[in-house]
Amino acid sequence: MRTRKKDVFWLIILRVIVFTSLIISAFIIRSGTATLLIGEEIIYLIAAAYGLSLIYLILYAWGRHLTTQVYLQIVFDLVLITVLVYLSGGLSGNFYFLYIFEIIGASMVLDPRATYITAALSSVFFGLLVDGLYFRIIPYFYERPVSGYSFGVVLNHILIAWGSFFLVAFLMTKLTGSLSRTRVALDQARKELEVKKHLALAGEFSAQMAHEIRNPLAAISGSVQVLRDELQPSGEQRHLMDIVIEESERITQSIEQFLNLASPGTKTFSDVDISGLLSETITLLQRGGVLSDAYRLGGNFRSVRANYYANRSQFKQVFWNLIKNGIKAMPDGGELTIDLIREKSGGLQISMIDTGFGMGEEDKARLFEPFYSGFEDGQGIGMAIVKRIVDDYNGRIEVTSQPGRGTDITILLPGRTTDPRQRIEHG
Repeated sequence: MRTRKKDVFWLIILRVIVFTSLIISAFIIRSGTATLLIGEEIIYLIAAAYGLSLIYLILYAWGRHLTTQVYLQIVFDLVLITVLVYLSGGLSGNFYFLYIFEIIGASMVLDPRATYITAALSSVFFGLLVDGLYFRIIPYFYERPVSGYSFGVVLNHILIAWGSFFLVAFLMTKLTGSLSRTRVALDQARKELEVKKHLALAGEFSAQMAHEIRNPLAAISGSVQVLRDELQPSGEQRHLMDIVIEESERITQSIEQFLNLASPGTKTFSDVDISGLLSETITLLQRGGVLSDAYRLGGNFRSVRANYYANRSQFKQVFWNLIKNGIKAMPDGGELTIDLIREKSGGLQISMIDTGFGMGEEDKARLFEPFYSGFEDGQGIGMAIVKRIVDDYNGRIEVTSQPGRGTDITILLPGRTTDPRQRIEHG
C-alpha cells in the first residue's frame, strides 16, 4: 500500500488535536480540584509532543520517505503515550486509552500489517510499564502504587488492554479495507460516467457529421468512379482517382464507426458461429492487406467450435477492432494468439494476445475512452465500440499489458439462456 501524502498530514493534525484536548482537560482538572491530579511533568510532555509535531510537519513538507516518517512517528508517539501513562499513575490513571488512537492512525495511513504491528508494540510498551511498576522495577509517582493491586487484577487489566488493542486493530483493518474498496469502486464509476458522457457527445457529433458529410461524400466518390470508368485514364491520373475513391471509402468507414458507437440501433440475434466469424474476419483483413505474412496467427480458434447467441455484426466489429489494434501494436510483425475457452457456467471467453510494444498505465486506463488512442494514426473509436458491445452483453474486459511485453485482452461473456441452442463445443 502506497502512503498518501495527505494522509500523513491528517495524522499530524489528529495528533495535535488529541494533545490539545489533553492539555485543555489538564487545566480544567487542575482548576476544579484541590488535589493536584495532573503534574507539571505531563504538561511538559504535551509540550514535547507539540515540538515533535512541528518536526513532523517539516519532514512532511520535505515530502520524501513518507512511510518511514509515519513509522518513526508511531514509535515516538508510543513512547510519549507510555510516559504519559506512567506519569498519570499507570493502572491508576486513565490515559492508556491513547494507544487506541495510535492504532487507528496507523490503520488510516499504513497497511493492515502496520496496524497489527502498532497494536503489538502498544501491548509490549503497556505490559512492560505495568510489570515494571508492579514489581517495583520502576518507581511510581503517586500515592497509590500498582503493587497495591493483586496480581490477578493487574493481569486482568493487561489482558483487557491487549484485547482492546488487537480488537481495534482488527476492526480498523476491516473498515479501512472496505473504504479502500469503496474508493476504487467510486473511481471506476466516475471513469465510466466520463466515458458515457463522451459517448453522448459522440452521438451528437456523429449524427451531425453523418448528415453533413456522408451523402455528399458518396456523391463525390460515385462521380469519380463514373469518370474513371468512362475516361479510362492511365498513369498518374488513374492513380489520383484511385486515391480519391480509397480515401472516400476510408472516411465513410470512419463515419460508420461513429454511428455504431453512438447509435447502435435495433439488432437481430441468432446462434452465431464465433470461430467461423473469427476466421471470416481474418480472411477479410488478409485480403485487404492489413494482416500480412509478417504476422503469425496462433491459438485454438480454428479447432474450437464456439456458438453464442448474439448479433453477428456486433461481434464482427469486436473482432475487427481487436485484431487491427493487435496489428498496430506490432508494426514490425509478430504473433497474435486467439483462444476461445468454454466456461462451466456456459459463458464464453475470448482471449487475444499480441507480442507488440504493450501499454503503460495511462494508456491502459484510457484504453476504452472515446477519441483517445495510443497510436499516432488512431481515432480512439474502435476500442470504445468494443467496450460498448461487451457491456450490452453484460460481459467484462480484462486487460493485462506492460511496455515492451505485449498485451493480453480477454473478453468474458456470461452464459445466455435466451436461445437453448447456445453451445460451445470442441470440433
